[in-house]
Amino acid sequence: MKKKYLPSMLIMYLNYFIHGVGCSILGQALIKESLATSWGVTAMSITAISAALGLGRLIALPFAGPLSDKLGRKISIAIGSGSYAIYLIGLALAFNAGTNGGYQIAYACAIIGGIANSFLDTGIYPALGEVWYSAPSIATMGVKLFISISQMILPFILGMCVSTTAAGLVSYNTLFYVCGIAYVVLLVLIMICPMPDSDEKAQGKKEGLLSSLKHTRFTLESIAMILIGFTCTGTFQLWLNCAQNFAKTVAAWENPSIMQTWYSAGTILALFVTAVLTRKIKDVRFILVYPVICLATLVLVLMMPSQTTMIIGSFAIGWAGAGGLLQIVTSVCNMIFPKIKGTVTALVMIASSLCNYTILTAAASMTPSGVMMMNIVLTAVGVALGLFVNMRYSHMMEAAE
Repeated sequence: MKKKYLPSMLIMYLNYFIHGVGCSILGQALIKESLATSWGVTAMSITAISAALGLGRLIALPFAGPLSDKLGRKISIAIGSGSYAIYLIGLALAFNAGTNGGYQIAYACAIIGGIANSFLDTGIYPALGEVWYSAPSIATMGVKLFISISQMILPFILGMCVSTTAAGLVSYNTLFYVCGIAYVVLLVLIMICPMPDSDEKAQGKKEGLLSSLKHTRFTLESIAMILIGFTCTGTFQLWLNCAQNFAKTVAAWENPSIMQTWYSAGTILALFVTAVLTRKIKDVRFILVYPVICLATLVLVLMMPSQTTMIIGSFAIGWAGAGGLLQIVTSVCNMIFPKIKGTVTALVMIASSLCNYTILTAAASMTPSGVMMMNIVLTAVGVALGLFVNMRYSHMMEAAE
């Protein structure tokens, strides 16, 4: 790794630091209530805005990767940063619009935010691997670390950003504006800083996703792995976006925002502990064990709702649900299907985005208890899929060899 790329690396990590705020602010009960009051909707209806982030990812994923390869990482990251600025500043403008189309403006901006996420992923992940080529896995693990740190401190930031409008409404627009402007600054910086020339490293023309699909023969195991990308995403996304509403309405917790900190603490610890454990335990075992932990946690919270169990649940879901499970699924896909790993990995991420859109859209019209039940069912399906993959693992590895 050359020292001249260190500023570029820091800028890329800072993009994800702010992304950690952007992808979780709509799951905060206080912000949900603020936006819902301004737009004249229920707090659970804000979950549909979070779902629009997944829709944006679905729209952008098929072409964001090829554009990153063709135009370069710098352009892709710049598009992502600029789009994220539109999303965050757009939320503030939507709040100000109130019942005069504010909800619709926020939905459109969230789609742009999902598109931004796709361009950041397809630009930053390969760029980090190109900058820190001797340890690409550590470089990408830093992405999750920066996201988790920002999510951990978010509840404390909320108190500094809250204000009251002339109409007497509680507003968090300061947070939206600050994060949006920060993305504009990062856009300018990434265009100035040097980046490794990925085009020179490319060996010929890469086959696109659609072309690869035409030559791919799917098995039950590959389908199961793709579906796990759907179920494991649903587990932590439903918790991240709806658990605080459950804590308020069912556990009678007036201000459950601290749950976000415990959730992030679990995620951060999992990143380090799981990295150590995977050296001694096969990655595929975590695809079963972690969903089992999540399922037991969700059942505990539903059966015994209280502040204590909500804190335990936040930590456990942060650890076992969001602490790298999706990345482990992708890693196992690469080991089991070496000939189609690019295709399968892309499909796992598309399944993840599809879950983000469909499940959160459904949750927007459900009660918090209903959402918790849906999460239990979805996670149970993930446990069944994980069991199937583990039972077939030896056979799949023989086939791969």
